[in-house]
Amino acid sequence: MSLFSFFSKKNKPEETEAPSGVEDFISLIRIYYQASMAVNMGLNNPAFVPDMMLFKRTLRIPTQQGKLGVAERAQARKIMMHDYGLKESFFKGIDWSVKKNCKNQNHIQTYFFQFQGFSNDLLMLMTNLMQWKFRIPMFMKKMLYSMTAKTIHDVMTKAEWKDHSTRKTVTSIRKYQQTLSFSEEWMTDFVFNIIMLARQDAKKK
Repeated sequence: MSLFSFFSKKNKPEETEAPSGVEDFISLIRIYYQASMAVNMGLNNPAFVPDMMLFKRTLRIPTQQGKLGVAERAQARKIMMHDYGLKESFFKGIDWSVKKNCKNQNHIQTYFFQFQGFSNDLLMLMTNLMQWKFRIPMFMKKMLYSMTAKTIHDVMTKAEWKDHSTRKTVTSIRKYQQTLSFSEEWMTDFVFNIIMLARQDAKKK
């Protein structure tokens, strides 16, 4: 799970052609982020959106309305909604977060750094807090989703944590969340999909 290189890993053509597994899910989210930034900031320099450009070339996506990102964002959203069952609200959450925090090109690197810290802390904490729950049978997805949502809610609202390192990570996540403005529902969908895909990857191996 290459979460520590979330925005730096170069996407491979086959990953966009047949999305599956944690790496492909993360790659598609990274592509969507870059496309949303291209649209919101009017980016025309391919250097700022390398993963999106590779996605564009691989799927031969024509530029829409003379703007980079418009068609690419729509295509990435379509694939993720179809393959992972994500709702429109998930993508609106990304769009709002990008719009709020990225006013110009100078903000891009800072935003990526913040999101990487947020996602790493969140996933590591959820792994520690849920542990045995990850062993719930795959056919009980609704139960696992509900447990994920409850744990996310605890992370965002619970006042007392016995373990000092957990308390410290919870504080960090809440600070990131205030800046990035992701809802509990968004966080649940993000974590739940990675949990399910990681289990599928482990089963294949």
